[in-house]
Amino acid sequence: MAVTIKDVARLANVAPSTVSRVIANSPRISEETKRKVKKAMEELRYHPNLNARSLASQSTQTIGIVMPSSGDAVFQNPFFPSVLQGISEGAREKNYALHMTTGKLEKETLEAVIHMVQGKRVDGLILLNSKVEDKVISYLRKMDFPFVIIGKPSKHVEEITHVDNDNVRAMREATEYLIDHGHRDIAFIGGSLELMVTVDRLHGYKQALKNANIPIKNEYILHEEFRREGGQEAVSELMALAQRPTSLVVVDDFMALGVLSTLNELGIKVPEEISVVSFNNVLLAELSNPPLTSVDINIFGLGYQASKSLIQKIENNNEPTKRIIISHKLVERLSCSEPS
Repeated sequence: MAVTIKDVARLANVAPSTVSRVIANSPRISEETKRKVKKAMEELRYHPNLNARSLASQSTQTIGIVMPSSGDAVFQNPFFPSVLQGISEGAREKNYALHMTTGKLEKETLEAVIHMVQGKRVDGLILLNSKVEDKVISYLRKMDFPFVIIGKPSKHVEEITHVDNDNVRAMREATEYLIDHGHRDIAFIGGSLELMVTVDRLHGYKQALKNANIPIKNEYILHEEFRREGGQEAVSELMALAQRPTSLVVVDDFMALGVLSTLNELGIKVPEEISVVSFNNVLLAELSNPPLTSVDINIFGLGYQASKSLIQKIENNNEPTKRIIISHKLVERLSCSEPS
């Protein structure tokens, strides 16, 4: 015979309505009562019927995750498993499931989002990046559908809840780190200029050079995909210049791995002949040869806060718009030295 909420309530010595509130993680219930009810649920091996709850509340109890258009790059880059882990933890705490979508083309991604929204498959969406001209954001604003961006929107910043790092400051500090080591020929390897994260980090790079009275050289600024191959192509081009840079700032550890492999093939030693600072501080940075100095942007925290903020918007229509900035720090390793 199936165990019911009444059975749990009887064992925990509370009202059935209290059990329902515990399942919904209501803030009105004390932690002591929650522990007592959860213990009774475990003893009776009771599992809430979330589908029934969803039907009753017209809620799917599901968060949609919109991956970047280049789906193949997503599953190669370690950034995404880390941010998904953070999102998943925030969702788990409130008993929400996750539904992911991606497309090789921007049009496919937009169509998938429309399908999720109009088909009422999810209660809200998390966008894993922000583009300068983002049709997905425009559509969601038009539909007044709950969403949160990991990154900074290019427009309507004060009207869209987003979770981000201070990317201008982070890149400025990374570039200043190389300047403090005596470098003046510093190249920038970034992602697509359609992405706001690239726009902000390029701005920080230029700020640092300007503050140090170092001329900005356009040939030292390259943009490739956030992939290992992107780093390989960029550094090959830089090393072919008549005046090579003595140091590099790379906006992504996965790209930096391609940079290191190509430098090794060319017989250029890191850090003796060229220094490298990267971003994200994923495990690759620590295990690379040499270990990379990298800016830790707390990827897990980005995902967790995005998930938490979205659920607050879903459950409270009056939830105010938020701009959440996740702190960063430079982790020094062995990829930087003074220019030879």
